[in-house]
Amino acid sequence: MSEAELIRLLIYLSISGILAGLLSGLFGIGGGIILVPMMIWLFNVSGFAADSVVHLAIATSLATIIPTSLSSATAHYRLGTLTISDVITLAPWMFAGGLIGSYIAGYLPGQYLKSMFAIYLLLVAFKMWTQNIPAQYIKQMNKSVLSVAGMLIGTISALLGIGGGTLTVPFLNYYGFAMRNAVAISAACGIPIALAGSLGYAFLTSTHSDLPEYTVGYIYVPAFLTIIATSVFVAPLAARLAKRLPVKLFKRLFALFLLIIAIKLLL
Repeated sequence: MSEAELIRLLIYLSISGILAGLLSGLFGIGGGIILVPMMIWLFNVSGFAADSVVHLAIATSLATIIPTSLSSATAHYRLGTLTISDVITLAPWMFAGGLIGSYIAGYLPGQYLKSMFAIYLLLVAFKMWTQNIPAQYIKQMNKSVLSVAGMLIGTISALLGIGGGTLTVPFLNYYGFAMRNAVAISAACGIPIALAGSLGYAFLTSTHSDLPEYTVGYIYVPAFLTIIATSVFVAPLAARLAKRLPVKLFKRLFALFLLIIAIKLLL
């Protein structure tokens, strides 16, 4: 890769980081839904080996979610919308799911999983658009439901390279969590998911011998550093914006966002 190509790659990655930070702060997701397809395209254009591009994009996306989600969660905590106890309840199960997802990443067909995920997003988007869910906490959630849901969210998130917000927010919203609180908890829960997934991909035994320079496992370090340089600054600003939005509008914006993602995945 020439110096000009590298500079162009880093510029596009920094723009991707801004979008990821915006999504993390506004919707409580780690930005992986933007980062993964963007990096797949950029890595292909940059001449990376085609058979390793998807693994590189997913692993690098998960790594960037750690500082981005941390920045977003910190902002939500300062704004008073994040309850640590709820994060502690979900985090261990999501961490376990993240490890499982990264472990089986090489054995499941990604396209099949993405299609199922897209159908799920369509259903969630429709439900969030049409249904009024009371903005109140239901503190006692069934422990087996929590464990299964947490592990599934962590597993799917690690497989797709996302922070899990598109799954966590609707799940919490269904149980009566106010939208702002669901987004805040989701942002914090993205940390254990991304940490577990990143560890799995970093120590994953690579079957590819033609990975680019500066990789740790499947994590492409230059992309990681460039993205977080912008995302961690944008996420807190977006979190403040999320608190000011009307709840009904906020919910419908999130539903539209899920619809766009679903259509994109299906296409």
